[in-house]
Amino acid sequence: QVQLVESGGGLVQPGGSLRLSCAASGRISSISTMAWYRQAPGKEREPVAIVTSGGNTNYADSVKGRFTISGDFAKYTVHLQMNSLKREGTAVYYCYTRRPSGSACLSSWGQGTQVTVSS
Repeated sequence: QVQLVESGGGLVQPGGSLRLSCAASGRISSISTMAWYRQAPGKEREPVAIVTSGGNTNYADSVKGRFTISGDFAKYTVHLQMNSLKREGTAVYYCYTRRPSGSACLSSWGQGTQVTVSS
């Protein structure tokens, strides 16, 4: 089992910045992917940014150029720097990890942290 604890959410004005952090504990030694997802009210959860242990990153088109994900696969922490936030960025943001286990991949989710973009 992997436990994930997020921090850094809050209220920010449009155009502002926030930095989300997530720390993993438990059976973390084989984590290969760390990511951030978000779920806005009335919408499905969607991927925001992903980083792999090989250093590859991928972003949702809606956040490219504004958000930066960084993952430390030695400390098993992942951060999401969010700049130029827009009102549509209001959502609960979830930390996510994936690790191989035999022939399967095991996913873990954090409890979520609220980000509200409003003036």
